[in-house]
Amino acid sequence: MRLLLVEDDPYLQENLVRSLSRRGLQVTAASTAATALSMWQSLRPDVVLLDLTLPDGDGLNVVSQIRQLGMTTPVLVLTARTTVGDRVLGLNSGADDYLAKPFDLDELEARLNALYRRTKSAQQAMALEADPNHGRLGLPTLQMGAISLDTLNGVAYLHQQAMELTPREVAMLQALMAQAGQAVSKERLFSAVFPDELDVQFEAIEVVAYRLRKKLADTGISLVTLRGLGYLLKVGT
Repeated sequence: MRLLLVEDDPYLQENLVRSLSRRGLQVTAASTAATALSMWQSLRPDVVLLDLTLPDGDGLNVVSQIRQLGMTTPVLVLTARTTVGDRVLGLNSGADDYLAKPFDLDELEARLNALYRRTKSAQQAMALEADPNHGRLGLPTLQMGAISLDTLNGVAYLHQQAMELTPREVAMLQALMAQAGQAVSKERLFSAVFPDELDVQFEAIEVVAYRLRKKLADTGISLVTLRGLGYLLKVGT
């Protein structure tokens, strides 16, 4: 992930650059609104981490200007402003997420990764739609037994009849079908099913698995729990 960090506090900026770089991100830092605008347009980062209080202007003005230029880079606002009104203003100005100071580094990384995954998925879908062969070749599909899954539209079919699955159940089914016959860890499934919901308890993945297992009954596909490993899909019971 190529990250543009816009933070005028030199101590915080230095620590974030060091910490996030250690976690595998390619971090470029800016300290002013003017520098941020210039770097944003020249570097084309994957995600922007933006402080609102800058020495030469408000961070929200930077977001507004970049959106007016047609750039859709996801923005995570990092600020000491904590009121609901401030958060609403930030989101309405074009920001995608909001994290108040002080913050936990693990949560910051998780939110950045969530924005990055969401953007990459949207770009892949757009690329597929732009493919001249897309309409002729049909939508990308996962197949297992009598179940097929349209991964672009998020619809599962049993014998060509749409199944009544919730979006979370479809997300779990897709992650499992992509690794059919292999164990998929709870951690990986949780990231697939709850990508942007940081307040959800980890145990919630078990609830989704329980509901999906019931809906797979009599389909010829079994959802198996592997203690200590996760879950897998297999043909048969």
